[in-house]
Amino acid sequence: MLSHDILIVGGGGAGLRAAIAVAETHPALNVAVVSKVYPMRSHTVSAEGGAAAVISPDDSLDDHAYDTISGGDWLPDQDAVEAFVKEAPRELLQMEHWGCPWSRQPDGSVAVRPFGGMKIERTWYASDKTGFHMLHTLFQTSLKYDPIQRYDEWFVTKLLVDDGRCQGVVAIDLATGRVQGIGAKAVIVCTGGCGKVFPFTTNANIKNGDGMALAYRAGVPLKDMEFVQYHPTGLPFTGILITEATRSEGGHLLNKDGYRYLQDYDLGTPEPRPVLRSMELGPRDRLSQAFVKEQEKGRTLQGPYGDYVNLDIRHLGEKIINSKLPFVRELCLKYENIDPVKELIPVRPVVHYMMGGIHTDIMGATPLAGLFAAGEAACVSINGANRLGSNSLTELLVFGARVGKAAAEYAARQKGNGTAVAAQAAEEVERIERQYRSGGGKGERMAEIRRGMHTAMESGAGIYRSHAALQKSAQEISNLQNRIQGIRLDDSSRTFNTELVAAIELSYMLDVAEAILASASQRTESRGSHQRTDYPDRDDDDFLAHSLAVRQPGAAPAIEYQPVTITRWPPGERVYGR
Repeated sequence: MLSHDILIVGGGGAGLRAAIAVAETHPALNVAVVSKVYPMRSHTVSAEGGAAAVISPDDSLDDHAYDTISGGDWLPDQDAVEAFVKEAPRELLQMEHWGCPWSRQPDGSVAVRPFGGMKIERTWYASDKTGFHMLHTLFQTSLKYDPIQRYDEWFVTKLLVDDGRCQGVVAIDLATGRVQGIGAKAVIVCTGGCGKVFPFTTNANIKNGDGMALAYRAGVPLKDMEFVQYHPTGLPFTGILITEATRSEGGHLLNKDGYRYLQDYDLGTPEPRPVLRSMELGPRDRLSQAFVKEQEKGRTLQGPYGDYVNLDIRHLGEKIINSKLPFVRELCLKYENIDPVKELIPVRPVVHYMMGGIHTDIMGATPLAGLFAAGEAACVSINGANRLGSNSLTELLVFGARVGKAAAEYAARQKGNGTAVAAQAAEEVERIERQYRSGGGKGERMAEIRRGMHTAMESGAGIYRSHAALQKSAQEISNLQNRIQGIRLDDSSRTFNTELVAAIELSYMLDVAEAILASASQRTESRGSHQRTDYPDRDDDDFLAHSLAVRQPGAAPAIEYQPVTITRWPPGERVYGR
């Protein structure tokens, strides 16, 4: 077996920030970053709009905290939110010092833009390629630390657990097909979300809930999995994100009649109806719900990939679009063959982000000793029932740094791994080797199982849910979990066997889907992105609590609850602009 002090699964924003934090905290520790793609292809690179942190003299940490807690429908843990908003400015300034090219105001100060659900402009941005520039900055910074070693294009299939603690992983070297155990004193999971569980998503094909499923199978609960964020503006066919920055710069959402329909809906503003200048900057969950209501009224347009509305930024003019939204124009030209300077952009709600994830404490530690998590794969929880746009990129930095420090301190106290870890790794190596040898069977095609999963998740766990739909979808996912055991794999090659990887990823997605549906079924209230047609009201008496989905092999997951941490802001009406 190979061996390292700390092993980080995932080479995106959270993983690289954690690796840097480890190297800075304990330079004597060696760090391995295991990523199934080259780090610069991690999904952080696709984030467009910006990263939130207080910088304006008109803003305050309390305002940022309140917006985040209210936006999350009072489900965020307030101690975690307070730590997050306090450390956010320092992290973004650190990115500046490392070379992140934040956009500037004419006087040279950092430029900020408004984002949905935030009553003050606090979103730092680098044009509309913020994630791209952040990931470049983190990657280049990580190169100067000798203790950081990368395993690019290695795919983790199992966490190694012995004596009550996580002590490494088993991974496939995709280039050669070699299956290898890698021991570690601490493991940090930073694998991102699981949007590909759904058919229409802004997420890249690599976001299959890998890390969530690995932790879930190792006995770690998945927290708040019922809260799935739909972004209101994705391209109908590809699901590619059209950033919220289009609306923060003044874009309008129009129904089939060319009417700005959001003025007819309660978006949480204190006025009886949202003011025209800000209604497109309502929270993402409520904008997505408004789309469904327009659809039910027959006011959406019909396209080959379902209903859609139009996003209009033509009035901004070519100069502003080219300076502040150049990537949006590029995406529209390449993927829709339209020019947003002159034409309307077709958009529909698409799955964007998981508020839930691996259950961690405020330092990123899971209930399993030696296992940590950060980023979208984790649930700390600062996002609650609905994440505010531009908080996620900052979360990667704040909690990536925190988890790196915590894991370094933990690993520095540990001795070597037990002998049982090597035996466990050998078992997993042999299991994967059998899958290589099983090519050419007569089982079911993977595409049918994936299609069934997508249908079940969209019908049962979409923007609106009901008991009957959730139960039906849960039964279908259970059936698919049985069917995948006899899946047919034709490719027995060793070099970049994408069919084998896709089959393992699909098994991960089904586990995550199981947790989403069970958690949603048990939460008999409506809160944030979780909207029950049969329970339309928020219920603080029974459900001001985090759900914890605990895996039960061969049965539905057990759902437990943990109280939300309240420090200074008692639950109240969810409003913006006060």
